[in-house]
Amino acid sequence: MMCQVEEEYHEQLERVDRPSVLKKCVKCKEELAAVLIRAGDAYCRSCFRESFIHKFRAMLGKTRVIFPGEKVLLAVSGGPSSCSMLSQVQEGVSQNAHKKLRFVPGIVYIEEGGTLGQSKELRRKTTSELCEMFRSTGFPFYILPLEQVLDLPGSVVAPSSLSDQPSSAYKTAVDHFLQSGSSAGVMAEEQKDVSLPAVQESQTQLLQQLLGSAKTLTAKQDLLSALRQHLLVHTARTKGYSKLMLGDSCTRLAVKLFTSISLGRGAQLAQDTGFSDCRYGDVIAVRPMREYSAKEIAYYNHMFKVPSFVIPSLDTKTPDKASIQRLTESFVTKLQADFPSTVSTIYRTGEKLQTACRSSSAAEDIDRCLLCVCSLDTVVEEASALQATLISEQLSQTKAPQTSVAVKSEPAAAVGQCCSSEGPCGRTEGAVGCYISPKEHEVTKLRKLLCYSCQRTIRDMSSVHHLPHYVLSEAQRRQNRSVMKKQISEFLLDDADEND
Repeated sequence: MMCQVEEEYHEQLERVDRPSVLKKCVKCKEELAAVLIRAGDAYCRSCFRESFIHKFRAMLGKTRVIFPGEKVLLAVSGGPSSCSMLSQVQEGVSQNAHKKLRFVPGIVYIEEGGTLGQSKELRRKTTSELCEMFRSTGFPFYILPLEQVLDLPGSVVAPSSLSDQPSSAYKTAVDHFLQSGSSAGVMAEEQKDVSLPAVQESQTQLLQQLLGSAKTLTAKQDLLSALRQHLLVHTARTKGYSKLMLGDSCTRLAVKLFTSISLGRGAQLAQDTGFSDCRYGDVIAVRPMREYSAKEIAYYNHMFKVPSFVIPSLDTKTPDKASIQRLTESFVTKLQADFPSTVSTIYRTGEKLQTACRSSSAAEDIDRCLLCVCSLDTVVEEASALQATLISEQLSQTKAPQTSVAVKSEPAAAVGQCCSSEGPCGRTEGAVGCYISPKEHEVTKLRKLLCYSCQRTIRDMSSVHHLPHYVLSEAQRRQNRSVMKKQISEFLLDDADEND
């Protein structure tokens, strides 16, 4: 129906009632609502607490990823989400819990003050405040400076074997746990007085050089996330933990989903945002806070006095366009303010992605990315979007030869041939007409060992020699193994031959 110019509106406009906390609780229908999570979801104090706790334990119960009696390492950063996760676990393993959590928890905190150039006094102060909170839980905890990532072994980026467990394994573990009794004595025995380990100034400088070699904040944050994950997995392995619990909220995962797509990590979305991430094989990362929005966590922490800390990071006080991660976060949060269903819609879309766990027997080390340890997404057909992107990039960087004499004087098969296996160049390293500069030859050697997103991160670095030793040594091991396999390929039997 079209509006008329001479039409008069004498009727009074109807006023729509906006959600208010003066309404009754939607669950008990008796008490007045104390918190409004979203339109139509107004809860009183007790019902909100009960719903918050139930959601956490239901997430762990329905997935059946964590077995009774299993050791689980909680990665606590000091932020609202991870501290709320710690509070839920602390209450869930207590003796008076209604549905008691049956795993053995531990805490790990990675101190990253060295990346920001903080003084030792400030780093100790922040660590001491966190240690007080960790001691109050009664769980064993570990304080690790990020500088320790420089001394990790190469095996941290090599996925271990993941044994397939039968469907009845969970029930068997429950029966065994009930027969053996509680695990409170184990936690009390492992509790120690932990503080920030001494960090050498040279290690801090090497870490700063590593992050400083990245030209963009996007690459720095990507690299820092990979290093942090390596240190968490190594700590879980060395301390005997088979599960790693992360505090990623629904809001954080919605931002991470958009960020991963923007960075070319579409093939890794299931591992990056799913409930369980089994890319490392023997250590499985779980995200039990993925059902909670940042608003819901903030309300719970404020109402029930859950302590959290404000710890600066690389993108603290940076503008929205400082990095892809920062821009995506600003976009999602601002859109959520105007359209409250934004985060939940993104989350539900990402929830449909299934995580496909692949054991090391099904995928060799060389088929995994050297940094993120996901399956390589660069092994594709010639007629693909990735190949079209690479060809376009090569053509845009090709340099025309100056003289025909210079091209003819090149040896046919030089020792320093740059990219005979990488692209159509085939010229000597640094020769006229080579589309790759001498500095990029170091990156070219690693390209086959990295996924597309990690390739972009490495290309933003001034030199790959700033990478940790365990990454470079593992890269050399894989390259040597690839060369050896190529040399003996004539003597190897294919799967088809073995079946015959």
